[in-house]
Amino acid sequence: MEGDETDGRSIKSDETLFAIIESLRETGDAGVTELADRLDLAKSTVHKHLVSLERHRYVVNEDGRYRLGLQFFNDGISVRNQYEVYHAAKERIDQLAYDVDETVWLIVPENGMGMFVYGVPRNESFSFDSTIGRWVPLHANSAGKAMLAHLPEREVEDIVDRRGLPARTENTITDRTALFEELERVRERGYAVNFQEDLRGLHALAVPVIRSERPIAAVAIAGAANRVTEERIEAELSEPLLEAVDDIELRLVYG
Repeated sequence: MEGDETDGRSIKSDETLFAIIESLRETGDAGVTELADRLDLAKSTVHKHLVSLERHRYVVNEDGRYRLGLQFFNDGISVRNQYEVYHAAKERIDQLAYDVDETVWLIVPENGMGMFVYGVPRNESFSFDSTIGRWVPLHANSAGKAMLAHLPEREVEDIVDRRGLPARTENTITDRTALFEELERVRERGYAVNFQEDLRGLHALAVPVIRSERPIAAVAIAGAANRVTEERIEAELSEPLLEAVDDIELRLVYG
């Protein structure tokens, strides 16, 4: 019993720590009282966590107001560098963005979500800096659908059960049957498309990076809807994207 109680307290403390970090991410900066009120916590509890975070360089104290520190950035770069696909894809993504004159992204799946881990901006129609490191639901964008299409159906079902099918725009697929029909079209076509399903005014296409018969990432070309049209995707963009992903997969095998 004593062990269970200790574990419970530890878990609660962990949840409190993450709540403080998330709150600082959302607010930018905050004082102890502000955080305590926002999270309905005792000021002493918030202060203890902030002192610990500051000691480890995860927050910065500026005249009693706290903000997230660059240690998170250091950790994020270290994590990204552990992904072999990042190193295999980076140079080829640079070249592809130059060739098609549109923004190109590398998206990696984790825990049923996708994260933008690298990109090259061209003809930006959105905030590039705010996109790197952003989580996205897999069903609502071309990269996610490209990866889902190459997972076992049971695994896709599990992801949908866990993450749901929330609407990002009025064009997002929110019906399970419609999603599986779309994934079949992705397999037939060889690439996935996103016509304003994640962001209004944005179109994209994506191809999964497959290793050992599993999608480990996806490469996407994205741009303004008036430029990245369905006709241009078919005539100009899909083939260079497929060729780039072929090259990345070869680099993963032969290094």
